[in-house]
Amino acid sequence: MAYLYLLVAIVAEVIATSALKASEGFTRVGPVALVVAGYGIAFYMLSLTLRTIPVGIAYAMWSGLGIVLISIASRVMFGQKLDAPAILGMALIIAGVLVMNLWSKSSAH
Repeated sequence: MAYLYLLVAIVAEVIATSALKASEGFTRVGPVALVVAGYGIAFYMLSLTLRTIPVGIAYAMWSGLGIVLISIASRVMFGQKLDAPAILGMALIIAGVLVMNLWSKSSAH
């Protein structure tokens, strides 16, 4: 269940961050409500995750996968273009998360 909680935390954070951009400096009520709800859900679900997964591992996964997903969402929603170094960097982040989960004994719970 811990990884499901973490996945929900990541998705909620991506939604909240996307809404933060759409809020135009907290001037649009709908996106602001999504920001507050999204971050609330994200932190609550992350707290549930931390019952089982070590904080360093959970946070690395949350932030790493969040970076990749928010970059994809930004491309789709706001037209943000990614150049080759940005894509390479995100590929390295994904590789790092995979290495941690597949081979690190630190991620064992």
